[in-house]
Amino acid sequence: MSLSKRKQKAILNINLPIILIYHIYIRRIEMMKKEKKIKPYDPNKKNVFKEFKAFISRGSVLDLAVGVIIGGAFNAIVTAVSKVLLSVATWQVPGGINGLITVLPAANSAQAGMDASIGLDQSFASVDLQSLAESYATKLYPSDVSAQTIESAKTTILNNYVLHGTTYVYKLSATIDWGLIINAVISFLIIALTLFIVVKVASSLRKTRDKQKAKWLEEYYQKHPELRPVPVDPGIPEPTDHEILKEMLSVLKKQNETENLASKK
Repeated sequence: MSLSKRKQKAILNINLPIILIYHIYIRRIEMMKKEKKIKPYDPNKKNVFKEFKAFISRGSVLDLAVGVIIGGAFNAIVTAVSKVLLSVATWQVPGGINGLITVLPAANSAQAGMDASIGLDQSFASVDLQSLAESYATKLYPSDVSAQTIESAKTTILNNYVLHGTTYVYKLSATIDWGLIINAVISFLIIALTLFIVVKVASSLRKTRDKQKAKWLEEYYQKHPELRPVPVDPGIPEPTDHEILKEMLSVLKKQNETENLASKK
């Protein structure tokens, strides 16, 4: 082996790790670009207006806006149907759905009512409003009970009580509004049933359209077989870094063996 060949071999052996590392680095960069882990530089990336324009121009955003508008309009229908169903269901309840309440026991004196001694406790029937107003006026103005004082007492009572159906309930009392809960449940069931029907119909139409499209394409390709697309060949997978490195080492090993044989001769 000549001196020049020895120098070339020594230089190759010294630079081989650098060459292999550089090759592996380039291969890794290419693979990351293919996997879209490294995105190319986009000069318009900071243009917020263009990004916003592209965002609102998407079909999904427009569909969502239409859905929100239709949903808002549909809410009025759901509310009306719920009221009708609740009115029918609570036909025999005094005061209808508004009368479906439960007044919880008073936990303190503030929830006990205005004056339990004359009947103004947590709740009372609406038919007793006039008599309670007279009793309250008599207690407040024992020497001057008139229509004006009675009306003033009634106004004070109405300011502190809320009418639920045919029952007045003290504002500071804790209550369970069963009508509100039933209304929410019925509204939910109506909306869920409507959405189920819409999705079911849309899915059925989509499947029918896809089947019809596939049938038309098959009939067309049967008439024009030359236009039928050729199945995509997956091809040979690209070698990995380990395989490339192994192949390079194998080539270098064969080259060294050949040079050794030549030097012995």
